[in-house]
Amino acid sequence: MATPPTADLGGRSAFPAIVLPADALVLLIGVAASGKSTFARAHFAPTEVLSSDQLRALVTDDPGAQGATDDAFDLLHRILAMRLRRGRLTVVDATNVEDWARAQLVAIARRHRRPPVAIILDLPLAAALERNAARPSPRPPPSAVRRQHRWLTDSLHSLADEGFAAVHHLRSVAEIDAARIERTG
Repeated sequence: MATPPTADLGGRSAFPAIVLPADALVLLIGVAASGKSTFARAHFAPTEVLSSDQLRALVTDDPGAQGATDDAFDLLHRILAMRLRRGRLTVVDATNVEDWARAQLVAIARRHRRPPVAIILDLPLAAALERNAARPSPRPPPSAVRRQHRWLTDSLHSLADEGFAAVHHLRSVAEIDAARIERTG
């Protein structure tokens, strides 16, 4: 898990950088409205990010079309395998709060001998619900965000045992905003 702030720099906390192998699979893990897409845009090239919402939009012209989720993830898994086969860092921007969904992605990384890395954006439930309410429609109902938060909370103790090369746990808006990404290789 990510470590707490390393020093106090004039009132600012210095968080250790999240170090990623250049050929890693990066799973962003967090409930709807936790900032995964914003985090991905801030730290990764658009070509490195596979977004479940964008793939639903490719399939149906509607990023919120939940009925297209199976097709979107079929496409996501195919593109992921192609990128990992070529040794390209790839970020999966989806909730990834269910263990079976993470297991599928980790298995793809392992098949291509690439290190899977988890970055957990673990906002307090109240903050996620507030952010979700401010999003344009269509957005998940509050009950879906609560359910995702419960699944995430229930998963936190076992994530380190799911085959990840590293797990980075960001626990607040401040930690998410202060995160730095460094690449090796």
